[in-house]
Amino acid sequence: MLPKLQFVPRKSTERGQADHGWLKTFHTFSFAMYQSSEHNQYGSLRVINEDRVSPRTGFGTHPTANSKSSPTSKDSLSNTEILKRGHVQMTSTGTGISHSEKTHGKHPVHFLQIWATPKQRGLQPKYYTRYFGDEEKRRGFVKVVAPAWSEGADLRRDGNEVESKGDAGSEMFDTPAPVQSDLTMYATIIPPGSQEREVKLLGSKGYVHLIQTSGYNAGEAAGGEIGIGEVGQPGEHLAMREGDGAYLKVTSGDGAVLKVENVGDTEVELLVFDLD
Repeated sequence: MLPKLQFVPRKSTERGQADHGWLKTFHTFSFAMYQSSEHNQYGSLRVINEDRVSPRTGFGTHPTANSKSSPTSKDSLSNTEILKRGHVQMTSTGTGISHSEKTHGKHPVHFLQIWATPKQRGLQPKYYTRYFGDEEKRRGFVKVVAPAWSEGADLRRDGNEVESKGDAGSEMFDTPAPVQSDLTMYATIIPPGSQEREVKLLGSKGYVHLIQTSGYNAGEAAGGEIGIGEVGQPGEHLAMREGDGAYLKVTSGDGAVLKVENVGDTEVELLVFDLD
């Protein structure tokens, strides 16, 4: 069987980096002072910034339009919210809003800032919050963001939390955050020694990002390690360490199944984007 997936690595050390003291950040795609014609956008995926923000600091009020997705968040739609681990905040900026993000409490905050270009511009700004717990993600891939027009999309601001019962007891999880883009995002946490996990990609391309969960590291990628490959193609896989990414190209019109295995000795957390 011919392969349906092609992989191009995006090493952590090749990302744009900036240390502003209060903010330590990595840029997968062109952003601010980091500009790369080779890594400007992939499908509708425009920004993946992996940020660490010091206590009692943050991003002051600034305007945004026709993009995205952030710790305490306040915007010109009169939304103020404190986000915790597991929260996904999605702001459809549309015709434009002003917003700010600041850390809450005495500890640094590590989060991913993700932007997607909309399929239709000029829409009214909207705001969504979702929650996905760690135990749910430890059991498999969880769809955390999906196109607003996709089957099962929930356009309510706070979604529809339901109870999931597993080995660790009951936990609340949510419906995917709706985005005005051809982008679906899956999240998972894989403990060491777990069976490999699979996710079906339906778009023409995809992207994998292995989150830098073991701490800030501007040098060679370290920490957790995974191998990614295609189901049905034994022996072929791409090794990734924390902070690494990978471009995926789907060469078949009927999609492809990505497999992910934790090949290290520590728990890993990653995102998979299904894109058109």
